[in-house]
Amino acid sequence: MSKSKVYFTKEITPEALVKIYEALNTELKGKVAVKISTGESGGHNFLDSNLIKDLVNKLNGTTVECNTAYPGSRNTTEAHWQTIKDHGFAAIAPCDIMDEEGEIALKVEGGKHLKENYVGAHIKNYDSMLMLSHFKGHAMGGLGGVLKNMSIGIASSHGKLWIHNSGAGEDFESIFTSDHDSFLESMADADKSVIDYMGSENMAYINVANNLSVDCDCNAHPADPEMDDIGIFASLDPVAVDQACVDAVLNSPDEGKASLIERMESRNGYLTIESAAKLGLGSREYEIINLD
Repeated sequence: MSKSKVYFTKEITPEALVKIYEALNTELKGKVAVKISTGESGGHNFLDSNLIKDLVNKLNGTTVECNTAYPGSRNTTEAHWQTIKDHGFAAIAPCDIMDEEGEIALKVEGGKHLKENYVGAHIKNYDSMLMLSHFKGHAMGGLGGVLKNMSIGIASSHGKLWIHNSGAGEDFESIFTSDHDSFLESMADADKSVIDYMGSENMAYINVANNLSVDCDCNAHPADPEMDDIGIFASLDPVAVDQACVDAVLNSPDEGKASLIERMESRNGYLTIESAAKLGLGSREYEIINLD
């Protein structure tokens, strides 16, 4: 079996982002959704709107998000729109809060925990999707890349609770007591539903490994990064691109990597990648194609 191709450049610029997308040699057709994290107000590590502007416009894309399930600046549509404006995304391209008008249920075929995944209803308006993700740590998931962006990120506010509780409940407080590994596996279940719905041929995946905090962009007061930026990774395989980012951190000569590695491993963060591979969403075996 051939290894998945993961393209890499250490240059993190608007030009490099366009270049690495073009290297994928794919065409995202029709109406293109570009799934980003708009970032919690007060945070500062989310992808800069000026960094992604050229690529989003090249695709004639719409940046998309869904509301959060926790209190903050994105848990209501009104507050979220303000954050989108404050963080510069409304100025660069059309934007869409996909669960602004509710949710739809996607079937999860062969999932370990979930039978359905609740996503923003506006997903129906798109023909293809670019997962444009910021790779970093995460307080619960251990790490956040394209697999998290595609699962929790595309889930509606209610759907986020559903994934956190592995389909066993919808109470916010219970996400802190629910079985942790089941949550990690449920993210992979949710990923499968999105790929099955959109069609794997209509999706592409990019991780920008910069501002490598141990905390997610959902944190209004994230810890400062302790290691240097790594670069941009892109693939048509979501499993491979997340695995490549993990490996890049693990193999980095940067002594500041210790905190991020501890965060990933203490939360068993690799389990989501392993679960996604078992569901057939991609391969953990890959080859790096360096564009530099």
